[in-house]
Order: sequence, then structure tokens, then C-alpha cells
Amino acid sequence: MKFTPYWLDTSTPGPDRSTTEMAGRVDVAVVGAGLTGLSAALHLARRGASVAVLERDTVAFGASGRNGGMATTGLAIGFRDAIARYGFPTASALYLKYNEAIDAIEQLVNEEAIDCDFERSGKMNLACKPSHFDGLQKTAEVLAERLGYDTIVVPKSDLSTEIAGDFYHGAMVDPKGAGLHVGKFTRGLGEAAARAGVQIHERAGVEKVSRQSGTKHRLYTSRGSMEADQVLVATSGYTSRPFRWMQLRIAPVGSFIIVTEPLDDEVCRQLLPNRRMASDSRNLLYYFRITPDQRLLFGGRARFAMSNPQSDVKSGQILREAMVSVFPQLSQARVDYCWGGLVDMSLDRMVHAGQHEGLFYSLGYSGHGVQMATYMGRQMAEVLSGNEDANPWRDLPFKRIPGHVGPPWFLPFAGAYYNAMDRIK
Repeated sequence: MKFTPYWLDTSTPGPDRSTTEMAGRVDVAVVGAGLTGLSAALHLARRGASVAVLERDTVAFGASGRNGGMATTGLAIGFRDAIARYGFPTASALYLKYNEAIDAIEQLVNEEAIDCDFERSGKMNLACKPSHFDGLQKTAEVLAERLGYDTIVVPKSDLSTEIAGDFYHGAMVDPKGAGLHVGKFTRGLGEAAARAGVQIHERAGVEKVSRQSGTKHRLYTSRGSMEADQVLVATSGYTSRPFRWMQLRIAPVGSFIIVTEPLDDEVCRQLLPNRRMASDSRNLLYYFRITPDQRLLFGGRARFAMSNPQSDVKSGQILREAMVSVFPQLSQARVDYCWGGLVDMSLDRMVHAGQHEGLFYSLGYSGHGVQMATYMGRQMAEVLSGNEDANPWRDLPFKRIPGHVGPPWFLPFAGAYYNAMDRIK
């Protein structure tokens, strides 16, 4: 078994960018070579800006190369909860941004000819309890009646058309959801940015930031320093102390994934006949899909813990047991990959983007980052170019997580809370 992301192991790395020469000054410095950072860099370079990307590790090393490869519709908090919190006009506008975000991925794939197995196979929300299915039905009704947005409600009696077994109690399917090979996509986005003139500096972690004036900063990295007229922080759950204001507003929650050996085509058709991107209704949810080369990817918040080698192993064992409980026919299937990554959870589980003390940022994707990170990279390029209205999240307050002082000591307590809620509700 390999303890490395399947997506990175099965995609071609770009050239070594750990020794690239740093410019003394650029128009924009982007911190983080994931989907947000590379998308922003590409779109800024297309506008004629000189752009440098500073990455602590390598392109796609963080959350962008460690997720489930799902570009899906819908807010992290659920549409009806969003209406209750923000009112229908705001909730509906934000909900529809996720569709626009999937379109943004498809557009980039086509424009830059990125071979990443992008496919609109649809997203399926699965009900873990009968009451959860009732909630999905109500959500589908609200979407149809108030937004004119059609989904497919699948009762348990018909669920075999979508998934094998009887573990779940029904589903809501949105055909607009998509799947892709995120390793190929993120690395392809890096190559597209480089072709557009973006400087990408790997092994160049930002250690200190010094504000010069307004939005102008000097960034000190492990490989030297540079000055930038604007800085965009795009570090997701890997946001560290140099950006402390943002760090204290993000909980880096571990999400863990296993991937099986290649499966027979008939087995794949049995498991997920329509190859949907799937997730269930728990707080400590499971999510799964068939990979482009016929494996089952099965992930979840197996434990509210940080990702590290020991944690990944424990979480992998939990996930294998969970996978077999959902799909008993895989009890003998070999697991080839196991890894973890950090999800950037905000206090309100919403995306947050804007400017603080001269630094621009886009963070808090809360497990929905594939599409929204790519989209927000594009939108933040607009914001840095002077169009503040391009940021759909600009009016949401970005609140500090109570008690958060750096290391996320509170994760076990949060995990215990959500585990209890999953048992009760």
C-alpha cells in the first residue's frame, strides 16, 4: 500500500521548480500552488501582470492533490440552512455560484487542453437515515419551486439504480456535478500558468511578510525574498503563522482517503451504475466515486485529527471497515493507496475572500474546494484587478474560531461533538 495521494502518483509531475531564480519585484505574489493560487496566477498573467507563485512544497502538494476529485454543486451547509441564515436571495445566489464554478473548470480544461478525465457524471447525496431522506426531499422541493432548479429524488425502493446494497435510505441526484483527475488538472493548470509567463517557485515557503505600504509587501522565503505590489494568500488548510489573522479563522481538519486496486468493469457497474460522485448525510461523512482507471475511492472525516503518517494509517483502517459496510462485495479487495489532507473549515462553513491589512485571501472551502477554489482563483484575479464585485463572498464576516491560537487543539472535541450529533439526528 502506498501512503501517497493516488492523484499525484498517477499524474505526470511538472519540471523541478525548486531552484528557479526569484525576481526582485512582481506585480502579484501568490502564496500557494494549489487550485486557487494557480487559477489566480493564470488569469492575472492573461491580463498582463507579472506573477510569482510561492509554494512551500510542490505544485498540488496540499489539498488540491489530496481530495476526492469531485466538482460538485451545493453549499457545505445545505440550501435550506443557507436560506434560514442569509435569506433566499443571498442563499440562492451563492448556491448557483457552485454551478458557475464547475463551468469554470470545464472552460479551463477546454481552453488549456488539460487531459484530466473531466466528466459530468452527476453528484449524489445519500441519506443515512429515513429522516435524512425526508430532508433531501424537502431540499429538492425548495430548489424546484423557488429556484427552478431540478434534481432527481431517488427513494430507497429505487436506489439500486444508483448504488449497490441497502446501506442508505434514498438519495438526491444533481446531474450537473462532475468528476476529474485532480492531479492531472492541478499540474496541468500549473503548466498553463507557466506558459502564460507565471514564475512558479517550489520549496519556497513564506517565512515572514513585511508590509511596505498599502497592498505592497516584501515576502521572505526559504529561498530568498521578493517584493510584490499585491499578495494573494491561497493556502487553504495549510495556512501558517506568517498569515496569522487568517490562520486563526481556519480549522485544518483532516480528511482521509483510501483507493482500492483496479476493479472489474462489471463490479464498478454494480457499485455505482451511473458513476456518480457520492457523499452521504453525516457530519463525519463518507464520500466515494469510481476513479478513471476503475478503482473505488472511499474517503471521509474518519477522525477529527490532523493528517500525518500515523493518523493516516489509523484513518485508513477505519475507512476500510466503513467501505466494506457500504459495499460488502469489496471485503476482499486490496487497498492500494491511503493518504490524508487538510480541509480548511471556517467557523460558518462558508467560503471567505477579501482583503485584510493589505493582504488578499480566499479560504474556507470546507470540503467543496475543487470547483470553488478554481473559480475563486479566477474571481480574485478580477478583484486584484480592481473589480471588488467579482467576489461573491465579500459581505460575509470572517470570524475567528473561539479558542484557536495556532495548533488546532480543539479537533478531538469537535469530532466527539459531531459524532454524537450523527448518532442523535
